[in-house]
Amino acid sequence: MNRSRNRSRALAVLAASVALLAGCAQSGGEPTRSAEPTRSGEPPRSAESRPATAPPSPSGSRAGSGTTSGVTPSGTLLVTDFGSDTVTFVDPARGAFASVEVGTAPYGLVVGADGRAWVATAEGVAVVDTKTRTRLALVPYRTATGPATTGEYRGGGMGIALSPDGRRVYVGVNVPGGNGALEVIDTAALKVTDRVPVGRRPFDVDVSRDGSEVYATNHDSFDVTVVRADGLSTRRIEVAPYGTEGGLGSWLKPHYTAVRPSDGRLLLPFEGERLVVVDPATGRSEVLRMTANTHQHGTTITPDGTLLTVGTGPVDPATDRGPSLTVRAPDGTERVFPLDGPHEDVAVSDDGRTAYVTGGFTRDGYWDGLTVVDLTDGSSHRLAAGSRPLGIAVL
Repeated sequence: MNRSRNRSRALAVLAASVALLAGCAQSGGEPTRSAEPTRSGEPPRSAESRPATAPPSPSGSRAGSGTTSGVTPSGTLLVTDFGSDTVTFVDPARGAFASVEVGTAPYGLVVGADGRAWVATAEGVAVVDTKTRTRLALVPYRTATGPATTGEYRGGGMGIALSPDGRRVYVGVNVPGGNGALEVIDTAALKVTDRVPVGRRPFDVDVSRDGSEVYATNHDSFDVTVVRADGLSTRRIEVAPYGTEGGLGSWLKPHYTAVRPSDGRLLLPFEGERLVVVDPATGRSEVLRMTANTHQHGTTITPDGTLLTVGTGPVDPATDRGPSLTVRAPDGTERVFPLDGPHEDVAVSDDGRTAYVTGGFTRDGYWDGLTVVDLTDGSSHRLAAGSRPLGIAVL
């Protein structure tokens, strides 16, 4: 399907179902949906250490893979549990074996070379020692976001990234009903040192290879905010290959970004049809063809430039395809692997042979686990992993 030839078709679908629009459709107050639990705001938790607990296995018993104590093994997966207040540690062969309480509705995460994970929650950024599986601190935001709540429109941290030298964490903070902010955390002092305005709902945050720039991908304002790391000056680059018609009611918005290792350009997939390649220095874009024809969210890129993008499912079931994982080689050739049900984000094993795709999904249709995809032949299987897992990292 070519959405430029029929953007009005997509908008008609939206108009017919405006009462049901979710995270890709608006950014105002939280809609009422029976499938999503809500909770009144909670005060920020103190920063005392919180030890890990072993979550129940699918059978209801305590997970007991032999890794619930001692140092976390290399290759363990760490996922944010958007459906609870925890992150979960997952053995890629056996499933979840421990969890750590971090804060309300955790979203993105990033792990440093020192083994500390930085987790964007509704209340602040949690700092977790992944080796001992203990929460070390919770750094509150400087931005006022209202009570800490759950649900896809909740205020607080979304995208998060770490500077190459490990000295700063950058977190995109969503402000319900308005523009967001990029907050800068000093990783030694464990406090917010700077704050700069960005666009609406900063789904993703990335850093340039040399650490000189930070990129906030703003879902509801159709743009990327380029932030200079030295003086925190900003530039806005519109990224809207289908235009901005429909505004907050449009599905055709940016979600996640990958920074291409070879040249530092930004890669933003849209709808399994278009890959927007942005030169952050000039703001100019090139649009390349993609082949999955499905609504796309999570994106990552490997050191050799292979791009992996999660397709969540169709905007229009009559013409679009179902959930999938696109694996795009540096030369532009693509393999599209079908997925069973919606997914949100993706990480790749160190050897590049396996992808781990989270089932948490920011809208209805999520499930509590991962899909493990063999990238050599496309075979896959499901793995239980936390409560509505969104963000993921390989330790």
